[in-house]
Order: sequence, then C-alpha cells, then structure tokens
Amino acid sequence: MTTIGIIGAGNIGSQLARLAVQHGHLVVIANSRGPETLTELVDELNTLGTGGVDAPARAATRDEAAAAGEIVVVTTPLAAIETIPVEPLVGKVVIDTNNYYFERDGHIPALDDETTTTAELLQDRLVGARVVKAFNHIGAADLTGHANPAGTPDRRALVVAGDDADAKRVVTDLIDEFGFDVVDAGPLAEGWRIQRDTPGYGPRLTADELRAALGRAERTRA
Repeated sequence: MTTIGIIGAGNIGSQLARLAVQHGHLVVIANSRGPETLTELVDELNTLGTGGVDAPARAATRDEAAAAGEIVVVTTPLAAIETIPVEPLVGKVVIDTNNYYFERDGHIPALDDETTTTAELLQDRLVGARVVKAFNHIGAADLTGHANPAGTPDRRALVVAGDDADAKRVVTDLIDEFGFDVVDAGPLAEGWRIQRDTPGYGPRLTADELRAALGRAERTRA
C-alpha cells in the first residue's frame, strides 16, 4: 500500500485517484479551490477502495498532498507550475502528466521552439525531486476504460520518460499495476516524442506499436 499524493483533481487526476484506490493505495488529493470542494469526489473514492481501509482517500491542500505522498502526481495546467510546493517533494518520485496547449497556457517560448519540455520545466522547478513523464498521452476516460491485467493480448501501452532509473522503475510498476504495458522513451528530454501532435499521442497502441510511433515522431515546431 502506497500513499499517492495528487495535485490537481481534474479529469486525469480524478481518474488516477480512482485507479489508485481500486488497487489498494491511499490517496491524498488537492486542487486549486480547496479541500472542501472535493467532498463528492472523495466520497466516491472511499466507496471504491479495496485495501481494507475504511477511508483510503482524503482531500487536502497542495502542500499537504505533496508532504503525504510517497509518489506525487502533478496534473495541473502549466500556469500552475509555480504553485507546486518544492521542499516537500525533495527526493520523491513526481509524475508529470502535463501537456502544452498554447491556446490554454499562452505561448511559452522555450516550448514553442522546443528547446525544453513540460517535464523538464517541472524538474527545473522541483529541485531535488525525481520527475517522470507519464499519463499525458491517454484520454482520461481510457485510464479506466482501457486498463487490463498483465498478459492480456494487445494490452495498451503507456510511455515513461525520466532521468532517474529508479524513479522510472517505480512509475513503471505503478502503470503496470494500473493495467498498462510500459515503453521507456528515455530521459526527460525525450518526452517531446509523446507530446501533442505526435503519432503516439492519443491512440490505443500496444508496446511495439508505441515504440514505432515514438520513432516516427518529429519536432515540428523547432
């Protein structure tokens, strides 16, 4: 049983919280509006829990979710990166689910010219944390709808990218537990291969198909 902190309770964050409690983990979840706005979601999560704990999920502030989580998921718009607490995340595995949508986020020059990636921006902010890119190229509903046990034929695969091998191993194990095969795209800098408008972004692909899609990715905006 692992405590998973989730900063961001939107579509992806809520679905990851559901998967976590369904697999026996504890969840501490936060959003930008305050714990009191998460009562309905937490009540739902506590009916889904399978780990033998009466209330496996609770709402919290961002600082509390960061401090409580053994693994912490950051799933907020890019504009909120500067609000993510730094000190509580030192040494921890932090999963970045973000994507850059200039229509929502405004233009960010370093992302427009592709000299960095969203996960590298988060790593720059979270000095001492071990950031892993994951869960950014799958629709929220598919996180629960496409999950299958290991060994299922044509099981869907998801990508990880990161600079810390041990952190990637932790996230790989979690993704496998949640119901997906895993393809390692390499370091954080290679996370661009699974960003918006690349062949692997969105479709349901097996591990072999996803590796091929990563290989076909091109940096279109450089």
